[in-house]
Amino acid sequence: MNAPTTTHTSGILVVDDDAGLASTLQEFLQQEGYPVEVALSAAEALTLQERNPHLALALVDLVMPVTDGIALMEQLHRRNPELAVIIMTGYGTIETAVEAVKRGAEDYITKPFDRQAVRKKVARLMEVLELREHVAQLKASLDCCPSFQSFVFVSSLMQRVLEKARTAAATGAPVLLLGETGTGKEMLARAIHAASPRARAPFVPVNCGALPRELVESELFGVRRGAFTGAYADAPGVFSAASGGSVFLDEIGEMPRDAQVKVLRVLQEGELRPVGSPRPTRVDVRVISASNRSLTTLRSDHLREDLYFRISTVVIELPPLRTRLEDVLVLAQHFAGRLTHRYGRNITLTRSALDLLLNYSFPGNVRELENLLEGAAVLSVEDPQTITSKDLKTLLDVRIPAASPSAFSENPLSLECLERLAIQQALRVCQGNRSKAASLLGISRDTLYRKLRASDEEA
Repeated sequence: MNAPTTTHTSGILVVDDDAGLASTLQEFLQQEGYPVEVALSAAEALTLQERNPHLALALVDLVMPVTDGIALMEQLHRRNPELAVIIMTGYGTIETAVEAVKRGAEDYITKPFDRQAVRKKVARLMEVLELREHVAQLKASLDCCPSFQSFVFVSSLMQRVLEKARTAAATGAPVLLLGETGTGKEMLARAIHAASPRARAPFVPVNCGALPRELVESELFGVRRGAFTGAYADAPGVFSAASGGSVFLDEIGEMPRDAQVKVLRVLQEGELRPVGSPRPTRVDVRVISASNRSLTTLRSDHLREDLYFRISTVVIELPPLRTRLEDVLVLAQHFAGRLTHRYGRNITLTRSALDLLLNYSFPGNVRELENLLEGAAVLSVEDPQTITSKDLKTLLDVRIPAASPSAFSENPLSLECLERLAIQQALRVCQGNRSKAASLLGISRDTLYRKLRASDEEA
């Protein structure tokens, strides 16, 4: 008996009223590395499926007493539409087997079995099924962990930021992210981690400014039982919890200088000493830091110089929203679409609302834009709902009693001009693919064509 070269996790169900044939097929497939269960009747097959709902493939005999193979296949599919079925048939019933394929079977095999044919057909199907499962797992991973594709933009400023971040992600170098509150520093840090070789390991964020000063060291580096009153058990710190992955030190400029010395040791030596421990512990993490302060202020007033040089191998500055007005348009459309899905009603913005947004300075950046539109959505029950400038002004007055002047009040840009800029950049980002550009802009392809024609006529 040859040992299997590959071990598969997806199970196979063999259904045949001929116990000897079923046993032979089970033994053969197990030699190929598949976990296999056998049922000698349709009723037994349904019981086994109920016990193991994650079966990937069923090999079902076409001719069986009480319930034939096609009827059983339909019952199996009602319970699990994703279950692949191969019909087993004699030469005299091939036409019926072909009919079974038309009704949902993936393939059929003939008796007596040609082992090579069975091996190829089962391997092909299982490979497809395992690939499908892998894609589903990857999609789930991307859904819970922001990737670079999560960023909505058409501006060249953001394009350069993400290009630099993608390059940095592939390395193990420390990254320092700079940007105002609400520009998406943590989202970018998560995307860098998700695109790095450490993606399968933990990403552990910590806000250095929110840590009580007396607990900074124990939170970051861990604590041993009895180290101080209340330390009733060993507790891992942030760095140990992120072993093999990434630590995100948000607002690192707020970290006390004595704690900075220990962070420096982690970066230099790859080891830390938990509070109350006589011995250092090895740790392997990547450090991604962030601050809303300027690079000059951070370096001169808030960080030890040696730590600054360690964490700033790669420095990425996220631009404020007011410097990339073309992104306001696509972000507003994106958030309106998200709110439409969340609240189950169609939500759009008027031209006057977009004009107001384009002349607002957004001190809270992208986060403020998202919260502003959601505030307008939750205060209405209209379906469809059209957000107007009046709706937004009310919220802006509440949020900012003394309205901040727009950075572009001296040289306002028209909505038409910004639309042209956004369309041009979207086409560059999508390499000329108009369908993709329309999707990115949140408009139909026909609308994009109409705006392009209008732009050409004006030129």
